[in-house]
This record gives sequence, C-alpha cells and structure tokens, in this order.
Amino acid sequence: MIYITKSYLPDLQDYVKYLEGIWERVHLTNDGPLLQKLEEDLKKELGVKHLLFCTNGTIVLQMALKALNITKEVITTPFSYVATTNALLWEGCTPVFADINPDDFNIDPGKIESLITENTQAILATHVYGNPCQIEQIQAIADRHNLKVIYDAAHTFGASYNGRSILSYGDISTCSFHATKVFHTVEGGCIVTNDDAIAKKLRHFRSFGHRNDDYFEMGINAKNSELHAAMGLCVLPKVPELIAARKLRFGYYADKLDFTRITRPTLLPGTDYNYAYYPIVLDSEETLLRVTEALKAQDVVPRRYFYPSLNTLPFALKDGVQQPCPIAEDIASRVLCLPLYPDLPESDIDRIATLVNEAIAIVSEVNG
Repeated sequence: MIYITKSYLPDLQDYVKYLEGIWERVHLTNDGPLLQKLEEDLKKELGVKHLLFCTNGTIVLQMALKALNITKEVITTPFSYVATTNALLWEGCTPVFADINPDDFNIDPGKIESLITENTQAILATHVYGNPCQIEQIQAIADRHNLKVIYDAAHTFGASYNGRSILSYGDISTCSFHATKVFHTVEGGCIVTNDDAIAKKLRHFRSFGHRNDDYFEMGINAKNSELHAAMGLCVLPKVPELIAARKLRFGYYADKLDFTRITRPTLLPGTDYNYAYYPIVLDSEETLLRVTEALKAQDVVPRRYFYPSLNTLPFALKDGVQQPCPIAEDIASRVLCLPLYPDLPESDIDRIATLVNEAIAIVSEVNG
C-alpha cells in the first residue's frame, strides 16, 4: 500500500540515546530538560522570540484564542482542516467564513473587510499546504479595524516568506508536529508569539494556569513529554534533508502528470517552500472520483484534502444558515492530494502519475 504520507523515523539508536537519559533522570514531563532544549533549538531554527512546545496542533489554536480574549466573531477560511473551525466553536466563538483566492486557496483578503462587524475580534487564517497567505494585506486590514491575527500554520514548518519563517507572522502562529508533518514529534504542536506578555500567559495556560506550585490564572493541560521532545530532537537536524527529498519528488510529479487537464495552487512570490503536500485540482468531482477509484484499485491511497468546505458543515452554520463560499466549495469538490514523502520511489510516482493521467483521459473520452 502507498498511503498519502509516511512518517519519517530517525535512526533508532539516536532515539535510544535520548531515552537512556530519560531513564536516568526519571523526568518524563512537566517542562523537562529535553523539552526545554527542543524549544530553544526551534526558536533558533525559526528565528522567533517565544515558542512553546505543546500537546498538539489543535489545542494551541484554542490557547491562542484564550490568550487574546477572543470570544465573539472570527473571520476565517472555509478551506482548511476541520481543526481550524473546531477550535473556534470549542472556544465559543462564531466562525465567519471568507471565501478563498482561486489561485493559492488561501483566504482572500478582498473578501474579509465586508464581513467585519462590531462583533468581529480577529482573523484566523490558514497557510494552506504551507503556502503563505497574503500576509501584508491581512495585517493592513487588521490594523485598520483593530483586530488580532492568528495563523494556523500547521503546514508551514521549514517554509519561509520574504526570508522569515512563516511562523513568525501574526499576533500568534500555531503549528502541528503530528507524525504526518515535515517536522514531527509523533504528536505535538507549538505556539509562537513575539509578545512577552502573551508568551507569559501562554506558558501559564499550558500547565493548568500555574508555574511550579504557584497558581496564576485559568489554564489547561497542554504539556508535552520528554519522549516526544526526544523524537523532535532527532528529527529536527534532518529537516533540510527531508525537504530536499520532498522537493525532488515534487519535481518527479511535475514532469509526469498531464497538466493540460490538471491545475495546481500557485505559490506566493517570496516563498521558500517546504514541499509538504502535492495537491492537484481536477476538472470535475466526477473526474476526481474516477481518479481516486483507479488509484485505490492499485493500492494507492490519495486524500481529499480539504473536503468538505468547512462552511458547509452542519455544526458550523451561523444562525442556522450556511455562509456561501462558492470558490472554496468548488475547489474542495475537485482537489486531491497525491502521496508524497521523502523516500517515495520515483518508480511509484511514475506509476501514480500514469494512473492519474489514464483515469482523466477515460473520463474525457466518455464525456466527449
């Protein structure tokens, strides 16, 4: 079976060396030395002031909303993983969906301003597939209307925009370190800010609202363990090598797919990409389903990533009414991510591309 992705595992002995230290110290969690080292290494790698290693990429979105006192309307994207919307709903906020740009699939800044009301408190945008949003335009809108900016940057590790890590933008940015990501800690995530006061609040939030034996404020359990930090310390030095391998395979696909019948999202100029995903957009949902069927018949498992458009979810309706986002709804019905990971053989990519091209040709022939 060839799945949409395959987790990278470092040399086992490298991981065991960290485990031996954990066994000697018997310090498994609660801000252990490996967690502190990982946080410092990540801050240096990303060039950010404050970074907290946490349990996963969803809880850090919830922490961001809490830290910025966001409780009302938040303008957000309908084209993201469901965790983006779930975090808003879980924290009692109202998601207001702005449609996406048809070129890069990120939230369209031109659709944001008309949705702002007296209840709007923030913009929560996703850098889709690791491709940065139009950051300057979003920030300008936020500045004009005194709004906070939170970025769901779950896909962006190792990618930069205008020479800066994409995680360095916004009031707060969050990232997922799930096992499927370019950089991972098996399970995990981080929250990033350059604001000292926000960072202090987030540190309390992560550990039940207290530091050592002193209680400061409301909090939650978002701590991560030494075992997860050890995995991160093993994987982090390999990230440039892993991105290079992904880029190579990205190029294989580009050489072999028939782009007379396929489109892809465009990268924002100034982006140094991390090659996290390989999405293609077919001409119709019918074609997508035929391609998916052809791939699965040959033990290749792609993913409809993202589907459905989040504004169509029954539990995300505003006042019981669906907010129309025709571009996101259309793209979500036609986008398919193909398998991509650092050691995916070129022969498999060639086979996948052939299956995709043949399935598209069959649909085109049938439909005249």
